Amino acid sequence: MNKETIGQEFRALQLFICNELERVDGKATFSEDPWERAEGGGGKTRTIRHGALIEKGGVAFSEVYGPVSEEMKAQLKLDGHQFYATGVSIVLHPNNPYVPIIHMNVRYFELDNGIHWFGGGIDLTPHYVNHEHAVVFHQKLKGICNKYDESFYGKFKDWADEYFYLPHRKETRGIGGIFFDHLNNHFQLNKEQLFRFCLDLGESFPFLYEEQAAFGRDKTFTEAEKQWMHYRRGRYTEFNLAFDRGTKFGLYSGGRTESILMSLPPMAEWEYNYTPEAGTPERTTLDYLREKHSYI
Repeated sequence: MNKETIGQEFRALQLFICNELERVDGKATFSEDPWERAEGGGGKTRTIRHGALIEKGGVAFSEVYGPVSEEMKAQLKLDGHQFYATGVSIVLHPNNPYVPIIHMNVRYFELDNGIHWFGGGIDLTPHYVNHEHAVVFHQKLKGICNKYDESFYGKFKDWADEYFYLPHRKETRGIGGIFFDHLNNHFQLNKEQLFRFCLDLGESFPFLYEEQAAFGRDKTFTEAEKQWMHYRRGRYTEFNLAFDRGTKFGLYSGGRTESILMSLPPMAEWEYNYTPEAGTPERTTLDYLREKHSYI
């Protein structure tokens, strides 16, 4: 399996996910914005806005290649002269506080020295945490993982808990999911099997989101609950700008800024030293995110 085939399959995955998300939203449709990278390659960024469910969302495909710059070597610890990277990245921000933010990405990276790997993950960021809904999400992820290696879920869940964490806030970004990086032959799976795992996760994405959205999309909400959603979006923004590896890679590799930052919400808020009152749903969510949880 060569890199060109992987790139083609990821592009097809992007289109499949967009078609399914249009069905799930029921109102808005995606627009496509192609872009080129001067050093080599480019991508197609697809965005959706003002839907019945999705206030702002993006499903981005990229396929970039070229010299490994000195900045990439220093910041990303890459050892090689030429690189190739392709993948699909998704973030959806709903318009209802009782529907979670969801993120997923799958990617492939190759260097001219023969080193290659797969990476990716999926995680859920509820504005109001519901443990039972989180259990449903994690059970589905475990089912996907078990088709390939029964050790995947436990390892990747722990990896997600560690990765999707805001150390300056001492809280997780949400209820986690799975995260993996630099996968090659660590789990006795060959290149094609690891690629199929990435595709399976990607093809499951719109149905995982549809299930979680159905729990809350028809709930009414107050202006105060909407403001809390904007406050939690601020936390999401902090993580993406300060810690997210995909954001860093895109910026340091000379990617397209608009596509890299499509994950940011349409509106977020920061209130100085804001602490929800004890006993409120907001405080319960905040306390929950400061503890470690098991879902299986």
